[in-house]
Amino acid sequence: MSERSISRLGFFQFAVKQGAVQNNLEQVKKGLSELNPPPGSLIALPEMWATGFVYEKLAELSTEIPVLLGILEELAQSYGIILAGSLPCQQVVDGSVQLKNRLCFSGLAADVVPGIDKQHLFSFWKEDQWFVAGKRPQPVALDDDTRIGGLVCYDLRFPDAARLQCVQGADILLMSAQWPMARIGQWRILLQARAIENQCFIIAANACGNWDQLQLGGHSMLVAPDGEILAEAGSAEDFQIHEYNLEVQKELRERFNTVGGSPWMKDDKEKITSLEKLQDEVKYRRRAGQKIVFTNGCFDILHAGHVEYLQKARQQGDFLILGLNNDDSIRSIKGSGRPINKELHRARVLAALSCVDAIVLFGDDTPLNLITGLQPDVLVKGADWEEDEIAGAAEVKAAGGRVERIAFTTRISTTALIEQIKA
Repeated sequence: MSERSISRLGFFQFAVKQGAVQNNLEQVKKGLSELNPPPGSLIALPEMWATGFVYEKLAELSTEIPVLLGILEELAQSYGIILAGSLPCQQVVDGSVQLKNRLCFSGLAADVVPGIDKQHLFSFWKEDQWFVAGKRPQPVALDDDTRIGGLVCYDLRFPDAARLQCVQGADILLMSAQWPMARIGQWRILLQARAIENQCFIIAANACGNWDQLQLGGHSMLVAPDGEILAEAGSAEDFQIHEYNLEVQKELRERFNTVGGSPWMKDDKEKITSLEKLQDEVKYRRRAGQKIVFTNGCFDILHAGHVEYLQKARQQGDFLILGLNNDDSIRSIKGSGRPINKELHRARVLAALSCVDAIVLFGDDTPLNLITGLQPDVLVKGADWEEDEIAGAAEVKAAGGRVERIAFTTRISTTALIEQIKA
């Protein structure tokens, strides 16, 4: 399939039976039998189309997914098509098994089934308690230079999830969802908005029927790069496939292109701020529902271990504040030979890291005053610190926050680097 051009886009809309993998697979086979899709078709399936959201059984059901994907690959290959929908997939990270809500692409004859993990987990349905969110998504590339981006349900509400893939060259966005009928008007608007913003085709498959007391919305659709709805299902089971013309997208982008330019419009120095200014920003961010994360350190000579640590710290919430020891503070802790880099130079380098949202200097031996002044939701420190040794830990927990101790996986020492330079 990867050597052919995509000539048609389709969706299979059906009621997902909770926990019934074989029953749901039969629905896919039914759609293929009814449509008999021609080679070159790309068909979207609903979110969690094989298992549904039976959280307590997902770990067990996820063990069936590799076999299921093998069956799906054979089906897709037999028709010369691509089938794509999200499934609960296991991934081993640092020795522990994680579950990802992964959009899997079958029919590409790949050694490893290509996939795009759901970026934004829907906490209202407690999805974040069972799955681990994906990281930077990358479009799936075909040999004919077509690239397919992917979104899974709640991702649709976040423009950056689509944008990031389209600026990487995605021509088509494929959406896999279980979107409720109560918000189906928003579904239509958001699909059109993502298509218009990125001048791309969107093929979206939604589930229908009921899940417990929730009515799912159906209304799967194909949207053109100018926002025109080319095809739309109703609220019942439906299987559709339609021709599409990529030249429409090319002509539109030749007139004006919303994904071609990507200027850098930020000044990272603005991240370096004061406690007073930061308190105001934290107040408004917290009011908007964001989780504030705080960590601190000297970061005299920035190295890979620091960067990995800061990325993991940022993943604990929505806004990472870095308390940075000033020069006098470092001298009192490490001696007269330190720091190597001056405080504003260190701050400027750290500000260029996208995972760091704000930097505030402090001159005390510990950042306790910063922590009590900012009241972060999450306090992060290295795993080499015991919790009762971490400044501000008791205060953060007393206010309802939590403490995260993060291990340095890349073993690099600033002191060792200095000795190596001297040698």
